[in-house]
Amino acid sequence: MENNKINPAQTAHTPFVQAYLHGTKADLKLGELIEVGYNSNFGKQNKAKYIYLSATLDAAVWGAELALGSGRGRIYLVEPTGPIEDDPNLTDKKFPGNPTMSYRSKHPFKVVGELTIWQSHSPEQIKAMKDRIAKLNEQGIEAIED
Repeated sequence: MENNKINPAQTAHTPFVQAYLHGTKADLKLGELIEVGYNSNFGKQNKAKYIYLSATLDAAVWGAELALGSGRGRIYLVEPTGPIEDDPNLTDKKFPGNPTMSYRSKHPFKVVGELTIWQSHSPEQIKAMKDRIAKLNEQGIEAIED
């Protein structure tokens, strides 16, 4: 009789159930933690109550391109150390559901790798996005940080 059961000890494993990315201009090292409490990369640079990550490359690229600072944009592979929740800045406010697969957490993210080859948006797309953000700032519309 043939045994059709799968032995978990014999199955191939990958390092992630889901890959998460964090776009920034910060120069981080493997093993470092990205934590709340530092000045935000966006808006008025208040102390961040949440940190953000995405499961899509496009959202991480935007994070790297739009982050404040003079360094080059970087995209890190990160591992959440605690629960994550949908990012209300992008879910249900702008896009029903969570098509950008964007999340936030109050728990640190551990840097487990860096994506070094990725395609930036065009200069026109970046300028258009920065113009939209500037218009929102003029209207007093900030990120949701409840």
